[in-house]
Amino acid sequence: MASTNHHVSTSHDRPGEASPEAVTKARKAVVASSIGNALEWFDIIVYSSFAVVISELFFPEVSGFAALMLTFLTFAVSYLIRPLGAAVIGSWADRHGRKRALSMTILTMMVGTGLMAVAPTAAVVGPVAAGLWLLASRLVQGFSAGGEFGTATTFLVESAPDRRAFYGSWQVATQGAAMFLASAFGFGLTTFLSREALYTWGWRVPFFVGMLIGPVGWYIRRKMDETADFEHAEKLDSPLGSTVSTHLGRLLAAAGAVALASISVYLILYMPTFAVKSLDLPGYAGFLGGMIAGVVTLVGTPFVGRLADRVGPARVMTVAAVAGLVVAWPLFQLLVAVPTVAVLTVVQVVFGAVMASYFGPLPGLYHDLFPTNVRTTGMAVGYNLGVLVFGGFAGAIFTFLIDRTGSLSAPAFYFMAVAALSLVTITLCRKRFHLA
Repeated sequence: MASTNHHVSTSHDRPGEASPEAVTKARKAVVASSIGNALEWFDIIVYSSFAVVISELFFPEVSGFAALMLTFLTFAVSYLIRPLGAAVIGSWADRHGRKRALSMTILTMMVGTGLMAVAPTAAVVGPVAAGLWLLASRLVQGFSAGGEFGTATTFLVESAPDRRAFYGSWQVATQGAAMFLASAFGFGLTTFLSREALYTWGWRVPFFVGMLIGPVGWYIRRKMDETADFEHAEKLDSPLGSTVSTHLGRLLAAAGAVALASISVYLILYMPTFAVKSLDLPGYAGFLGGMIAGVVTLVGTPFVGRLADRVGPARVMTVAAVAGLVVAWPLFQLLVAVPTVAVLTVVQVVFGAVMASYFGPLPGLYHDLFPTNVRTTGMAVGYNLGVLVFGGFAGAIFTFLIDRTGSLSAPAFYFMAVAALSLVTITLCRKRFHLA
């Protein structure tokens, strides 16, 4: 096995003005990596947004709380397979190339979204078969998503001629675009369709639209060039083995660092369910805030990336983590005291700003954390371990906490605990790995 390269380049490794050709290549990389990322998050957000509808269609014989828990747990189970997808696809990308792995992930993702689009409900095939179909679609989507973020982010930051944090932030910005589009579908479908139409066919429309994105993304990715960093790096026989044996501390740091980013996303996605089930607000309420939060993420994240290139990703993330820790409890208290659409929208937008500020610099931090020959594996596995623990089960945990405590503000405590963990992780990264 080749020796492991211990050098970890930083976001400032390429000083000077980039050539026009390099900038053009980097912009193409943004498009190629972002399409698959947008499809992944569009599918995830649509599923979360329509959790109430899905729970009633696929688990009709179960009570409201239990049906929601089953829906969110089915969603969460897909996250159990994500580390496996991360290990398999990440290792493949580190041995055979980022481009080939990206083509694999988007095709697999398209299959998972398609299975969801045509999923038979309990009324058609019975609750057991319907639940198993739902689970199968989530597992396929989870496996592909496991490799998508690490591979696409590595491809993106390695294609950047300079300003790695800025270019890497577009991976997060496209999640904002996906959040906006998915929330817009939710808002439009719940507002303009009758309940019968929504439950009969309307909820399937976003999944069919998402499935159509796949061929376009696959075509674009097939036309991209491999990154120079990968071409020049030593290739390892077992990138996963080297990551675990040599870079375990960095792997755990990557998992802890993504915690606040993940919980912020899933808290925003939980809001449509929270609005209907806990605040008795109309069905469109949570989608409106999700749309605005998506725009905030899409527009604001690249500016955060530029700032991270100047002062360092870890410094920006530290400030964002402190802000999230401070505002969570007051925001929930305000929302419970004044449960209106306007207040809910403001709360979602503030959490969206925290998410953008913290999540935006994360790709730059991840790039600096791992050497090239295990970068995709480290990013993919670390990211998905963190998302599994702190994001995948968030909806179920929020629902459980509210039911058990009787307090509608209970989700704030979980959010604050995760924010504190991320703050500690970033502090340790700055001290132990000397990240700016």
